[in-house]
Amino acid sequence: MTTVALAGQTPGMPSLVRLDTDVPIGTITDVQLQFLIDQLEEEHDEDKDYFIDRETLELLGDNGIDPELLAMLQKALGDDDSMDIAWE
Repeated sequence: MTTVALAGQTPGMPSLVRLDTDVPIGTITDVQLQFLIDQLEEEHDEDKDYFIDRETLELLGDNGIDPELLAMLQKALGDDDSMDIAWE
């Protein structure tokens, strides 16, 4: 997989992508990434993808997610019931 920096992205910053559409969600900070890693279930140590639905977003909100990250995920979810995301 080739990693291409998105417009305005600093090389090396984590970015999120929606797996079903391959649409970039946005660039996040290392702190935001660590929050997702700590809060979401990983199937193995090298797992970089997560299932997100409205209940997950509500749980993340209750657990103190950064408001900008929450807004980014809500926008990416749009009118869908769920999505799979990955970070790179």
